[in-house]
Amino acid sequence: MERAFFLLFAAVAIGSGLMVVMARNPIHSAVSLIVSLVQVAAIFVLLGSPFLAAIQIFVYVGAVMVLFLFVIMMLDVRAEARTRFLEKGIAPTLAVLVLLGGEMIALLLGSQRLPVLSAGAAGGGAGSLKELSRTIFTDYLLPFEVTSVILLVALIGAILLARKETG
Repeated sequence: MERAFFLLFAAVAIGSGLMVVMARNPIHSAVSLIVSLVQVAAIFVLLGSPFLAAIQIFVYVGAVMVLFLFVIMMLDVRAEARTRFLEKGIAPTLAVLVLLGGEMIALLLGSQRLPVLSAGAAGGGAGSLKELSRTIFTDYLLPFEVTSVILLVALIGAILLARKETG
């Protein structure tokens, strides 16, 4: 039964993820991203990590998506939607997508840490939060800090884009 729920949540997350990039209306795209993030939170619950699920809901669905919707409403998205984003066509985009997907699969299959991380996630319980925080702030400190800097730059960029031009 757990496998069926996982497949259901994963399928809905993938479908809504596709809608994020395929939707023409930015509001529909943002709502699809919210659906995808909620599905990822449900998968965290299935993995026995309700803390991560709650953080997923509070931080990403609550805070980040409110910021995205705020910026979308502040910008003139109708004028931007009329301009074509990819002028050369979709073939280069699909080539890069296939290349990056293949690279991700190769890295996952060649990783020595994947079995260790899977075994740690299956343990659950009170110790898993302690192990998660230790892993984040020791082994993955650099990616964690890079992510925080990227989010800060995105926030500053959103503020600059939403600011009215004076002068």
